[in-house]
Amino acid sequence: MDRFAHDWREAGLDPATEALLGFAEALTRDPTGDAAGRVARLRRAGFSDRAIHDATQICAYFNYINRIAEGLGVEPEDWIDEVGRRR
Repeated sequence: MDRFAHDWREAGLDPATEALLGFAEALTRDPTGDAAGRVARLRRAGFSDRAIHDATQICAYFNYINRIAEGLGVEPEDWIDEVGRRR
């Protein structure tokens, strides 16, 4: 878990999971970027259109809810550390 939390690219994940995480990161950091290319990479990694849709919905929801919390100045729970683990 620590390797994953530090840098998922160095965690030794399977290629499909790396493709999915790369998609989520790209969607988060540059939502208007190369959508067609991103979807094509997921298809090449074996993801169905339904799986790509679901991944997009989940990633977008987490980005949305984080922006709401950040915009309102909601403080993180004190029982969660900076990488999301229970203290």
